Amino acid sequence: MSSLEQTTLSYRRWLLSEHPSSRSQARLGRAYTMWRRLVANRLAMVGAFIVVALLFTAVLSYQLAPYSPLVGDLKNARLLTPNAEHWFGTDDLGRDIYSRIIHGSRLTLFVVVLVAIIAAPIGLVVGTTAGYAGGWVDAVLMRITDIFLAFPKLILALAFVAALGPGIENAVLAIAITSWPPYARIARAETLTVRNSDYIKAVQLMGASPLRIVLRHIMPLCTSSLIVRVTLDMAGIILTAAGLGFVGLGAQPPLPEWGAMIASGRRFILDQWWVAAAPGVAILIVSLGFNLLGEGLRDALDPQGNDQ
Repeated sequence: MSSLEQTTLSYRRWLLSEHPSSRSQARLGRAYTMWRRLVANRLAMVGAFIVVALLFTAVLSYQLAPYSPLVGDLKNARLLTPNAEHWFGTDDLGRDIYSRIIHGSRLTLFVVVLVAIIAAPIGLVVGTTAGYAGGWVDAVLMRITDIFLAFPKLILALAFVAALGPGIENAVLAIAITSWPPYARIARAETLTVRNSDYIKAVQLMGASPLRIVLRHIMPLCTSSLIVRVTLDMAGIILTAAGLGFVGLGAQPPLPEWGAMIASGRRFILDQWWVAAAPGVAILIVSLGFNLLGEGLRDALDPQGNDQ
């Protein structure tokens, strides 16, 4: 056995030690165990590959797209079938559909990341506060949450975008406003589970304030469940953004948003089917990738809960 293999084996034993000597070792050991479970799940790896490909495509969109996503050749390249020059064909304005899908990945990633950054922290704060405080605070916050949950997400997002005005920024804000209640419910349930545990009681006896307990000790315990839920919700966020774009309330022309591309191609669905089919397939693949990755993360973070 070479020295490199011996070093790798010793490091692996150090990570998998049942008696860690420090918090850092314990955290690294848990992360390594989760990673091994995730890698062992082939479908999760397929989902991770799709998500990484989306990131790669969004970052290198200008290098990967052979044509402009906004300007086309209306006179000579209108509604061309898929060919060697235009892999996915062209639309009614002569724009290359492949290039528009490549650049549309940037908008999709923009929506997904911003909604996650806005909605997940709001839900985490509301849920942990309600679960730890209890009483009238819990009742008020959860009734507000119930009001948002009573409306279908797409209908509520349509209402907010109609009030704010069409545009990609307002669409992101509307989707974020309608996406936080499930996260609040999960965070509240996790908080109720650990609120009366010996661990929290010991921290209270040490004189920690409620704010410190929530921020430093309860929120980190809710993070793993929230990450799984956010990953699983990515597909719904993409579909909601595409739905807003389809009805003209999301990204505005000539931006290459996938939902808007489907809307513009529905007029040619019988004869020039590729105009609407290509962005539809892109939405399907990316949504499937996030779902597979979310399922894999759930299994990796909570293997016992999924065996029951």
